[in-house]
Amino acid sequence: MNSFLCWIGGKKQLRKEIIKRFPAQKSKKYIEVFGGAGWVLFGKEVIPKQLEVLNDCNSELITLYRCAKYHPEELQKECQYLINSREIFSDFKQQLNTKGLTDIQRSARFLYILKISYGADLSSYGRYSKSLHTSIDMLPEVSERLKKVVIENMNYDNLILSYDSEDTLFYLDPPYFRSEKYYSSQFTKEDHIKLAKLLRQIKGKFILSYNDDPFIRDLYSGYHIEEIARTNNLNHRSFYELIIRNYT
Repeated sequence: MNSFLCWIGGKKQLRKEIIKRFPAQKSKKYIEVFGGAGWVLFGKEVIPKQLEVLNDCNSELITLYRCAKYHPEELQKECQYLINSREIFSDFKQQLNTKGLTDIQRSARFLYILKISYGADLSSYGRYSKSLHTSIDMLPEVSERLKKVVIENMNYDNLILSYDSEDTLFYLDPPYFRSEKYYSSQFTKEDHIKLAKLLRQIKGKFILSYNDDPFIRDLYSGYHIEEIARTNNLNHRSFYELIIRNYT
């Protein structure tokens, strides 16, 4: 199934390439460390008795996932009469910085901002025809898919250490190197280095998507690295991404 969200760096185009490179032997635990829109989780098969974990450090995004999982009907009702409006967009951005909203109200506002903002940047009004109706209509299906998924709101390092085992497959889609300013989370050059060092120490398997950069290639030298061509959704230019694995 598709994700009901859009997200900067989302893997809608690349997910099939990522999924077909999963290990042939099914893992007992599947962990998405940088969840975002969850395109890979929503696109992969559901394996009986496999523990699935969706994590992100963005607390507003995680609140939205939890409301979609546990309260899809209430979230639908909160969103059903919203229209594409610069005024509503500006009001909702301000309201997210205030107290007193319920989780469902916060999630509705965050979903609106995410869908209506330009390129899902959560900041600037999109100025093009866009609505929430597709996402709203999907909520019952999303709730069913997330029924047995553990939803976490942890830093990447703590999450990896918490779930690491010989039977774990980690999928990681960190903010791309030299593009961190476009993401809502703070991710530094030191974080890229720290993540690479951590992944060299884990017991489990990982598959990692990154932008093609000499610094990243050097960080993950010795691993299986593949180039995959894809098209940028905003400017429609082709570029290469890397899929990196610690298994063959």
